[in-house]
Amino acid sequence: MKGFLREGVIYALLFLIFFAFLFADTMALDDRLNIPSRVLDFNTIFLSIFLEAIPFVLLGVFVSSIIQVFVSDQTIQKYIPSNPLGAIFPAVIAGAVFPICECAIVPIVRRLMQKGMKLHVAMVILVSAPVLNPIVLLSTFYAFSSDLIVVYARMGLAFIIAMLVGLAIYAIYRNKTNPLREQFGAITHEHQANHSFTQKIKDIFYHASDEFFTMGKFLLIGAAFASFIQTFLAREVLVQFGMDPFLGPAVMMAFAYFLSLCSEADAFVGASLSQIFSTSSIVAFLVYGPMMDLKNTLLMLAYFKARFVFTLIAVVTFIVYPVILIFQALMF
Repeated sequence: MKGFLREGVIYALLFLIFFAFLFADTMALDDRLNIPSRVLDFNTIFLSIFLEAIPFVLLGVFVSSIIQVFVSDQTIQKYIPSNPLGAIFPAVIAGAVFPICECAIVPIVRRLMQKGMKLHVAMVILVSAPVLNPIVLLSTFYAFSSDLIVVYARMGLAFIIAMLVGLAIYAIYRNKTNPLREQFGAITHEHQANHSFTQKIKDIFYHASDEFFTMGKFLLIGAAFASFIQTFLAREVLVQFGMDPFLGPAVMMAFAYFLSLCSEADAFVGASLSQIFSTSSIVAFLVYGPMMDLKNTLLMLAYFKARFVFTLIAVVTFIVYPVILIFQALMF
């Protein structure tokens, strides 16, 4: 509880500072403090990105928390066929149905594997759920309402890529041992099922608050990064590699990995860069980030053996990039 209050105070102070800058023109603070115009531009762009994204982050964390509390792993698993290849398509559908972000999906996938789900099927859910879920679709549609090709491309390509990832993992790990770390190899008992309804409601708010503050950090970083790029970096240089058909998607995939944005909010950061980067580069950013990013990697390293984690990163990367290039060649 102390940690919760401490983080709340820190966020409140940050918001006060940014809002003070937002209304600097009204309060004539820019004249009194001699604030450079670029700093004011930075804050305006930052706040526009952040305030647009926050409602979807809140919606996402509450829906994710409700699922975590009320939907059991067995409910998801019983709809997955036992046939290894036949299970890939339903696994993508399962991932698309449940609005679970990349922060929450790793422990859920681990629990599914503990209960007998095949590795490649679990990985399909891991890469599809954060990008195909309804909250992400809604936020992407809102952010790119004037350019719906990005919405269709994000969802369609993510669906195809998730199935290709499942096939690749099946081919690589078909006859190999379970990559879960030993301490996570046995089934852990979930006492949450025995909680009263009142306690489950409390659990929803506990999970949602923890997830919101975790996501909020990355959203702040991502919004600040996008604002910095648009405000301080030379637009000519950015356009030069941002519109490059081969370099642009690769750069945006790298941005997506290291920014580690919440998938419910990354569309707003992507939309803010759409005048600098090509459509295919933006789609690469929106598809790759939810599937694989830095925070997701750290979470996976806690549960899976390092060799498997880096293999999965390589598989996702070498599938996403050529698929984006093919999409680019066909559409543009």
